Amino acid sequence: MGFVKPQGQMNDAELAFWARYAACLLKRGIAGKNAEWHIRHAQRFCYGLKGKHLSEFNKSAMDAHLDRLGRQEKVEAWKLRQTISGLRVLFCDMTDCEWVHAYPWQEKIDACLDLSAEHPSMARDLSAQEIVADRQKRKATISDPKTLEELGRLREVTRLQDKAYRTEQTYSEWVERFARFCDGVLPDDPSRVAAFLECLALREQLAAATQSQALNALVYFYRNVRHVELGDLGDFKRSARRSKLPVVLTYEEVDRLLESMTDTAGLMARLMYGTGMRLMECVRLRIKDVDWGNHYITVLFGKGKKSRFVPLPEVYTDELKAHIAMRKVEYERDLAAGFGEVYVPDALRKKWPNVGTKWGWHYVFPAARISTDPRSGRHMRHHASENVPQKAIKRAVEKAEIVKDASCHTLRHSFATHLLAAGHDIRTVQELLGHADVATTMIYTHVLNRPGLTARSPADLRRIGL
Repeated sequence: MGFVKPQGQMNDAELAFWARYAACLLKRGIAGKNAEWHIRHAQRFCYGLKGKHLSEFNKSAMDAHLDRLGRQEKVEAWKLRQTISGLRVLFCDMTDCEWVHAYPWQEKIDACLDLSAEHPSMARDLSAQEIVADRQKRKATISDPKTLEELGRLREVTRLQDKAYRTEQTYSEWVERFARFCDGVLPDDPSRVAAFLECLALREQLAAATQSQALNALVYFYRNVRHVELGDLGDFKRSARRSKLPVVLTYEEVDRLLESMTDTAGLMARLMYGTGMRLMECVRLRIKDVDWGNHYITVLFGKGKKSRFVPLPEVYTDELKAHIAMRKVEYERDLAAGFGEVYVPDALRKKWPNVGTKWGWHYVFPAARISTDPRSGRHMRHHASENVPQKAIKRAVEKAEIVKDASCHTLRHSFATHLLAAGHDIRTVQELLGHADVATTMIYTHVLNRPGLTARSPADLRRIGL
């Protein structure tokens, strides 16, 4: 097993210590090369302390240490995740420090994920042809030159029509999937569209909404790229439509969930419940969007590119201020180390070249490490991956023993339902949620006033003699 310090240079106490550490790794299911690297990372940390005892380390020192690692370009995301995992075993299994068991180790590991080049926060700066070429390089599923050209053209058209990037991505993936169904070539005759849609319903048993999404993508492609109308597709098999009500937590369940969450992911969950923000609206929140004086948060270019104001929950104000104060320290360290830039759209950066280094443009929830932009090669700190709150909420639901299928979006559903239950009118809730149509918001009234809930059960009626 590889060590930073050769075994021949270790005394008996050191050998016994690292033997116990290796045994702790095995208990956690960490073995082989993975265990060797865990030991290397733990040893580098211990021998870098220069005589300082592990018990003298605290939460703030650990935060600062991981912060320094996150600014080192040579420390890749997977290596930082492995390092944190090694330190977790070192402190949790080999020391008696009280703070280590409440430390958000798993959250820190999840936060090391880098945003991909095709992540919606950045991908609009990539050309359509670059995205298609990169996707084919990774998947290598289609080789027909005409089909690849048309996939690129589809992305260009969606951008010219100013569609959301998620729409561009979804439409492209459906058209690519249709091409694979047709042996890697998009047919000139659209007659196979019906067969493809029927296959989605019968063989893959996809939901009606998913089948409709595929149909919309193909209609858009043939109309805007091929300039052909699909027309009547005939009587093909459609997926059965099923209505689904949103999952809503009670007040008591919300309290249990949020109380079981700590650190950054906990704050993100509290803000999603307290403001009704969507997951991506929360992770993309910037410092300048929080208006402390007027007690609201500006959500810029949310779903459908609509902007709105949401209330800043007073109960979370102190926690949010403390979090931003820590982020300000991190920002100043980044600047001192020669970094301190954040992603902004190319058009804005061309107008104001230094806007990416301004404090107001930095993210409220930044990534754990400095990463290299895949297009420009600049080193910057992006926003945290959406996986951080998603995984943290999943763990918290289990810890709080909530049996409902709760997720990040459940907090938004609960926000709307609890507002309506408190007597706020439907139009106010519609504005706060950013819905274009009040009919979308009406689903929460169905949760509050489901038919039959006002009637007494006959079992209870018999018990009370009615």
